[in-house]
Amino acid sequence: MRARLSGPNIRMNRLLEYAQRHPVLVGLLLIAVVAVLAFELRSRRYNYASIRPQEAVLLMKEGAQVYDLREADAYAAGHISGARHLARSQHDSAAELLKKYREKLLVLYCDDGSLSSAMTRKLHAAGFTKVFNLRGGLGPWRADGMPLQRG
Repeated sequence: MRARLSGPNIRMNRLLEYAQRHPVLVGLLLIAVVAVLAFELRSRRYNYASIRPQEAVLLMKEGAQVYDLREADAYAAGHISGARHLARSQHDSAAELLKKYREKLLVLYCDDGSLSSAMTRKLHAAGFTKVFNLRGGLGPWRADGMPLQRG
């Protein structure tokens, strides 16, 4: 006597049968799923505690300290007005150097947002509660026609 299959069991058997008959399609589906997950994880990594340029301006009006994490020559060529330069040699000790701002607003930026996003995560882990990353780095700031200071 054959056991009768219920609704979920029938669907599972059909799914397994489909996967056996169409391994290429199932493989492509798995590749697509992995690609979407990788894109989402990358996006979250680069946009950690991120803000748009307009939000950065509002935080600056509230007294936020702004730090440029780029190389010194890039900083000199043009930076956000009032931004301070945090040299690459200081990145490892940034939590110690910025400890007086632990409870104050901080905005970090770099060229593309990757370095500032990593630094934002690092400072959050060190107990900084109000540190933000300028989403996309200086590119969106320029694209929005926001001013840069030279020197």
